[in-house]
Amino acid sequence: MAVGAQSGNRGSRPAAREWLARVDRTAWRRFFLALLALMLALFLALYATALRESGQYKLAAAVAAFSLLLAALVAIRVVPYLARRTALQHWIMKVEYEFTREGAVYLAMIAVIAVAALNTGNNLLFIILSCLLAAILASGLLSRIVLHSLEIELALPDHVFAEQSILARLRLANLKQVLPTFSVTLSGRAASRRRPGKHALPSLPAILTREVYIPYIPHHSSVSQDVKLTFPKRGRYSQQSLRISTRFPFGFLRKTRSIGCGREILVLPSVRPTGKFVDLLPLVGSAMDSYLKGRSHDLYAIRDYQESDSARHVDWKASAKVQQLKVREFTREDERQLELVFDPRVPDTRPQTLERFEKAVTLCASLAWHFDEMGAAIRFITSGFETPMSPANEILYPVLEKLALIEPGVADGLPLDRILADSSRPEAFQVILTHQPLESIPASRQRSSYFIFMDSL
Repeated sequence: MAVGAQSGNRGSRPAAREWLARVDRTAWRRFFLALLALMLALFLALYATALRESGQYKLAAAVAAFSLLLAALVAIRVVPYLARRTALQHWIMKVEYEFTREGAVYLAMIAVIAVAALNTGNNLLFIILSCLLAAILASGLLSRIVLHSLEIELALPDHVFAEQSILARLRLANLKQVLPTFSVTLSGRAASRRRPGKHALPSLPAILTREVYIPYIPHHSSVSQDVKLTFPKRGRYSQQSLRISTRFPFGFLRKTRSIGCGREILVLPSVRPTGKFVDLLPLVGSAMDSYLKGRSHDLYAIRDYQESDSARHVDWKASAKVQQLKVREFTREDERQLELVFDPRVPDTRPQTLERFEKAVTLCASLAWHFDEMGAAIRFITSGFETPMSPANEILYPVLEKLALIEPGVADGLPLDRILADSSRPEAFQVILTHQPLESIPASRQRSSYFIFMDSL
């Protein structure tokens, strides 16, 4: 027992030293000196009153003047010094008040009783009126205590996709040492973006758009709650602050304050297989198989002999069976390499065009996800962004992040023009998504690439 007590004392000593090291001794010294000075000023004021009553007016005036001088010195020299060293933001809390329906009825009842008390002069009515007003005062005080010393943390998954539900974890911590927190509601709102000296930019969509109710948080503890979220569109979402409100204890007023959250996420395009994607995938596969004929050792197909074929590729056994010349075709060594090209140019900004553009972004993201599942090596190219030929799992999320932020429009150095004009590029199968008409694509490029036109989506 003695050993345990000694070890406990040893453990508490470093904590006590750390607390003493953080104490602002100069500020505390001035505080106690100011307290002593004010106590002395009060004593001198009382002594001056006694001297005045005994008829010593001159001495009473001098003592009273000295008392006022002490109080003025404390107000001028000590109070501003202590105020500068006080974290006022921990004590000053901006709270918004909103009357509820019950509160409006309660206020109307107070007005009726006030009029009756003034007209009749009945002391009982004045006592009732005082109790009703005291209830409002007590409600405001208790609600401020409930909303004080709270901390919010919003945890989200690393990767979030549009139109897919996720579970976010919302943690609300009550930092008060003694008092609990009752009946609070959390809600979010859009965060405005401002630039110095400029007008406000369009606000980013809010991450949390629904209300979350938490009935009770014990003192010096936290409560976590899972929230189901769904983001309808790709792009950036922000939650710079969350609004926390309460109607505790009587429900007459809704008190609301904002607590900083500082979260921003990038929602990736949806990669769910759509009907268009399911219909298009066999066509892409067939085009890729047609392009990937080569000279490796893996047999691709046996077909009829053509005049341009070499005799060393003739399959004599198959020819003997059908009494017709047959040749063997082989797959390429790099059959899993391809280029995914997204051309962001659009002819106009009509709603139909923008809707097709969004469908093209979703389709491109789904193709990148599909090629990753195939284990292919891909190169992604769009305006101002290009990846090296790499395994899809290494560049998948950078590609999806670029697609999450891509916007329709016209930009310099568009990739499609450069690709079509560059005949020295590696021979890889290309899947190109574009809004350009088929007539603008060279015939040679049409044979070596698969084009997905946004007009057809």
